[in-house]
Amino acid sequence: MEQKRPRSREKNVTSGGNGVHKRGSGLSTGSVGGQDYSGKKSSGSVAKRAVAGGSGGALLIVLILMLLKGGAGGLLGGNSDKPDTSGYSASSETKADTSVAKGSREKRTKILGKNKDKITIMVYMCGTDLESKYKMASSDIEEMKSASLGKNIDIIIYTGGCSEWQSNGISSSVNQIYQIKDGKLVSLVSDDGAKSMTNPKTLSDFIKYCNTNFPANRNELILWDHGGGSVSGYGYDEKYKSNGSMNLGGISQALKDSGVTFDFIGFDACLMATAETAFMLDPYADYLIASEETEPGIGWYYTDWLNKLGKNTSMSTVDIGKNIVDDFVTRCNQKCKGQKTTLSIIDLAEFSNTVPEKLSSFSKSVSNKIVNQEYKQVSDARYNTREFAQSSKIDQIDLVNFAENVGTPEGKELSSALKSAVKYNRTSSSITNAYGVSIYFPYQRTSYVDPACSVYSNIGMDSEYSNCIRQFAKIETSGQVANNSNSSPLSSLFGMISNTVSSSNIDIIGGLINTFIGGSSGRNIDYMNDTSVSQESANEYISQNFFDTSNLVWEQKDDGSYFMSLPESQWELVHKIDLNMFYDDGSGYIDLGLDNIYDFDSDGSLIPDTERNWLAINNQPVAYYHTDTTENGDDYTITGYVPAMLNGERVNLIIVFDNENPDGYIAGASTDYVNGETDTVPKSLTELNTGDKLDFICDFYSYDGEYQDSYYLSEPVTVTDNMTISNVDVGDGEVKLMYRFTDIYNQVYWSEAIIK
Repeated sequence: MEQKRPRSREKNVTSGGNGVHKRGSGLSTGSVGGQDYSGKKSSGSVAKRAVAGGSGGALLIVLILMLLKGGAGGLLGGNSDKPDTSGYSASSETKADTSVAKGSREKRTKILGKNKDKITIMVYMCGTDLESKYKMASSDIEEMKSASLGKNIDIIIYTGGCSEWQSNGISSSVNQIYQIKDGKLVSLVSDDGAKSMTNPKTLSDFIKYCNTNFPANRNELILWDHGGGSVSGYGYDEKYKSNGSMNLGGISQALKDSGVTFDFIGFDACLMATAETAFMLDPYADYLIASEETEPGIGWYYTDWLNKLGKNTSMSTVDIGKNIVDDFVTRCNQKCKGQKTTLSIIDLAEFSNTVPEKLSSFSKSVSNKIVNQEYKQVSDARYNTREFAQSSKIDQIDLVNFAENVGTPEGKELSSALKSAVKYNRTSSSITNAYGVSIYFPYQRTSYVDPACSVYSNIGMDSEYSNCIRQFAKIETSGQVANNSNSSPLSSLFGMISNTVSSSNIDIIGGLINTFIGGSSGRNIDYMNDTSVSQESANEYISQNFFDTSNLVWEQKDDGSYFMSLPESQWELVHKIDLNMFYDDGSGYIDLGLDNIYDFDSDGSLIPDTERNWLAINNQPVAYYHTDTTENGDDYTITGYVPAMLNGERVNLIIVFDNENPDGYIAGASTDYVNGETDTVPKSLTELNTGDKLDFICDFYSYDGEYQDSYYLSEPVTVTDNMTISNVDVGDGEVKLMYRFTDIYNQVYWSEAIIK
């Protein structure tokens, strides 16, 4: 069966612009494209000598040490979704599913009925930079104050984690407790000390306070802040950055110590609608309300669902959840066009009853595929599955979509159980195959595998899933090590490509991997010791399924145009293709990023784009990085980002191309943490405002192939009501065009450069 070729973006070429040029001094932001290739520029030539010298020796060690510097499993990849359904997104007219699977435990919360229920809503609001920079927490507090709550609802807010609150009266030096009462924010505890919001005890003490002072038969808990999902968990305290986030084990400890169980626990935070979160929360709550994806900055819209609850405190929890979901998604569709929005409500009683056994069986079926040397099928399924927060490389994917893509009977049974446990789910139109619950599965960054397995052990997840992801990571990393020939564009830039290192010789592969393991002390690669897949078996599989870089050469037709022919067996190993352009400004090379621009001729040969133009905003060339492509029949959404300074703050502009907007538009921006302040993911900024100042940023390399710094690129732009995206001429300097190929091991390779 012929492999489907990835979709290319259609360019809109316009005149104007003043060409590519960096300006000012270095910004010290680190590589804005996440692609600091320093130390890799000669990998091709080193590898060539190593292979020529035999199966071992010092030169092999040099090669592996160079790979270690780059980081196994941390290579930049991507995801080109090819959904097999249109997704699982309800509309506001759809009724929520109130049925519960047979055998599920009784709900811990007993609803009295007839509007007699007393409700305490506990809002744990870690304001962090979302508040200090963008006033997001204060905005949500205003929405709560605008609601008519009635006499049977108490909203208690715990504030902290923020260097500068924008609301008058809220302290930035100590934590405080407030109540929303009669449309006002009333102080209950003016000084609760200076405490880290990611310390489980801080959360536990707040819950105890609410339970003692505001007893109710229905308790709700909302955790407001950044979210990191399965591995990183919840929270980023701007004042206690070194404390890190509160992982799932920490959340579990806080809830256990509080002694309180909840009607629902919600996360007004990114990426927390995971299977791992659901497993962890089951002893403490009946329902989970959370998002699979990065939340737009406006977050939950509180006024309307609180108004409805105030009129009927006996409303079913599923209907409360439906109102929260509908208000959030509707509001985001209005104000955050193009941003991927998801929110779902999961019945934890049903989830804990029906999902664990089926997830275990599914995990075994995936393990069997890997053991039986069907890794490619699993890798293809993983790659073609809806992935969330892709640019953050946290490797969270939709579990229903993945289970169906794997295609085993066990996958179908798991999918059915998950869809039943998700009682209501809505998404924006810009996202497909998001069914309401995600899970960690490695692909972009295998360094998370060992920490994830530790979390699973801590929260009591079945070991079969840990075994499954360890096996996958072992093959993936082995494939990356064995095929680490041309994993940097710098060798292409400087004409040092060697296409002899990708080898089917098992002895060479074994030598490379043994040296890698031996030189990896202190790194998270314990999964490489997995014995269910022998290293010999892994080496054999890789030798039979390796990407032959000797194919990555350009040929020319009589008219001088370029083309590249790959055997179909090689195309089957390709997940993604992107054009990489470097611009010579006379002192070095400006990296202009990655764009999915290419074509194929009738015989399947790759036709490169050799025009001297690049993506621009308001005619100013920018560094653009394509992240993912979603296709559903003829409908498509292509997403990427542009590194920039927005009013002096470091962000990534979210760029979207789709059927309705083939020329593209700026859908918003997300904060980019330069110094690794947190592993969690912030909510996206809602929108740019007229008058905002944009300064674009690029990575710059010397002629020696060393990353120098990041610089301002082109001229600053003032945001207007009509921001345009097009391709413009890059200027008079020489450009080098290369294509980056990503294979089934998420290893990347660059073609030789075309000079224009």
